[in-house]
Amino acid sequence: MGNILNVGARSLLVNQKILETVGNNIANVNTPGYSRQTVIVQNVEGQFTGGGYYGNGVDITTVQRNYSDFLTKQATLMKSVAASDATRYDKLQQLESVFSGGTDGLGASVSDLLNSFSDIVSAPSDLTARAVALTSADEMAARFQTASNQLYQLRLGVSQELQTNVTTINNLADQIAKSNQEIARATGSGHLPNDLLDQRDQLISELNKYIQTTSIPSSDGTVGVFVGGSQALVLGTTVSKLEVAPTNYSGDPNQSQLLINNAGGTKYPISTSMLGGGEVAGLLRFKNEDLVNAGNMLGRMALAIGTRMNEQQALGLDLSGSAGTALFKLSALPNGYPADTNALPGTTLSMSVQSNPSGTSQFAASDYEVTFTSGTAGTIVRTSDGKATAFDFAMTNPVKIDGLDIQQSATPATAGDHFLLKPFSTAAGSIATAFSSPRGLAMASPVTATAGTANTGTLTVGGLTTRSVPVPPAVTLNFTSTSTYTRSDTGATVYTYTPGQPIEYSTAPPLAGWSLTLKGTPQPGDTFKVDVNPYPALNAGNAQAMLSLRDEAMFDGGPLTDGYAGLMAEIGIQVQSAKSASTVSNNIASNIEQQRSSVSGVNLDEEAAKMLQYQQAYQASGKMMQLAQNIFDSLLQSLGR
Repeated sequence: MGNILNVGARSLLVNQKILETVGNNIANVNTPGYSRQTVIVQNVEGQFTGGGYYGNGVDITTVQRNYSDFLTKQATLMKSVAASDATRYDKLQQLESVFSGGTDGLGASVSDLLNSFSDIVSAPSDLTARAVALTSADEMAARFQTASNQLYQLRLGVSQELQTNVTTINNLADQIAKSNQEIARATGSGHLPNDLLDQRDQLISELNKYIQTTSIPSSDGTVGVFVGGSQALVLGTTVSKLEVAPTNYSGDPNQSQLLINNAGGTKYPISTSMLGGGEVAGLLRFKNEDLVNAGNMLGRMALAIGTRMNEQQALGLDLSGSAGTALFKLSALPNGYPADTNALPGTTLSMSVQSNPSGTSQFAASDYEVTFTSGTAGTIVRTSDGKATAFDFAMTNPVKIDGLDIQQSATPATAGDHFLLKPFSTAAGSIATAFSSPRGLAMASPVTATAGTANTGTLTVGGLTTRSVPVPPAVTLNFTSTSTYTRSDTGATVYTYTPGQPIEYSTAPPLAGWSLTLKGTPQPGDTFKVDVNPYPALNAGNAQAMLSLRDEAMFDGGPLTDGYAGLMAEIGIQVQSAKSASTVSNNIASNIEQQRSSVSGVNLDEEAAKMLQYQQAYQASGKMMQLAQNIFDSLLQSLGR
């Protein structure tokens, strides 16, 4: 009878605990990171009697959580990748909104400015037409400044978000270390602390939303959490803090890097390429690559257009007959940013735009990294495509590359010194019109070409381009035949005439003076004179040259007016690529999370069925004890008689 009572009592207690566990599962069905728990039971070893072994009921071995280490790590990893892709896609959408199209876009203002010169061509002295052109120049400069400011605000927001995320990462790392301590203490009981393990797994999952990690378990129940491939963020109860800092070129405000500060106080940079997934990786990639690229394309446009129009403005005469002054104010190109490790005092690298011929058509939307292998020599690497160019300032100073002049100061460098060149970083934010009077527009050509009054051939002017000002003294071309001529400035030297082929005042580089193109066939005795323009108010030769800039090859071989369209297209391609990557990684993350949930998640239907099953078992155990009580009562009554 005693055995019946013991078996019933044990069964009652076991089924009660199972019901409690089922109820706990149901209660936590919506708890993030909770793993379904199952009571593991075992048969109590039977008792030997003369009639054989009789069972002693059931007992609880442990409470086990339903958990797949592989699926949990895969779900955490893909969650991290999806967070990185989604973050970058979101930021690229914001970047795309900066470069809008239509009549309110930057591209339209560039076209409006160039097209406005057509009215001046028709009426050179019309102040209204000139005022419209100057207003268009103001509008274009304002839109460049607005776009630059929007990029700055976007960069500032990303920087603040990075700081917030790193603070969150450090807080989560502290909580994981605390969980490690509690789990190590609880593991000594011989049973796994399921709830603590779930809490730690959930903390690691949340951590991977911000930065991808690798978790390695230890024998004491703790886990080591590593970032950037091998940098220990959490080891047992020890935490290494992360921080956002400028790159090695600390003067550059546009890029950031992630540092890990270990327990010894030493800071190590974590390469962005080693971060993998997480919001921080997406933000750093956006800030260091996408924003820098967009800023370079915008700055290249501003510097190229502003410089080229200033150059053309300088080749004309204003309404008062004076040489044109700069149409746009442009800030000087910034000096190279020295690396923090450079020797002091160090050399200085300055930059300027190549002139005569203009370097504006050769600009590449890129930064440059300069590495010295000696005091004057080394390599320049274009960061956009990795193209390397060797240099030696002792042989050539300045060094010419991609339309830029790079000049070294008198102080030599030290082998191993590095510099970062950002030629376009300030152009868009600083461009502005340099004067407010429409009379200051230099729309007249300083030279004219006139045919001799006694000419009998069919010579006409096909084109007249000013190469430099002030223009040289008058030159008369005297045709000695239909294919030869002499010049008044070179005496009896005979030149060959080819219709449509430019006649240069000076053929030695750099080209100076003027370039005249004639069409038709001359007759012996015909003349053409190139002289200073005596009536600048009635001439619009330079306005026509300004108008012709629309089709000048400037941005990667494309015409000037297509520069903004190319910028928009490149940003659009990046957005579409990021959207595709975000969609794919999100779908993969969702599928793996569903697989993990199928193992660890709570199914209410399944738990309800278990509740009915163990409720009946509990009731049956109670009946067993009731039966034992009845037998005991009957035995007492029999003994009483």
